[in-house]
Amino acid sequence: MSLGAILVIILILIVIGALPSWPYSRGWGYYPSGIGGLILVVLIVLLLMGRL
Repeated sequence: MSLGAILVIILILIVIGALPSWPYSRGWGYYPSGIGGLILVVLIVLLLMGRL
């Protein structure tokens, strides 16, 4: 596996883990998973373009 594929897998896990499903994190909104999702989209685009 390449480094890019490993990064994508780790970011997918971060996005899933950042979803506000616990009572103390409901006030956060989707801000944490939104940032993780944005980073994930950028990495996927870079992988598809062959730059990573």
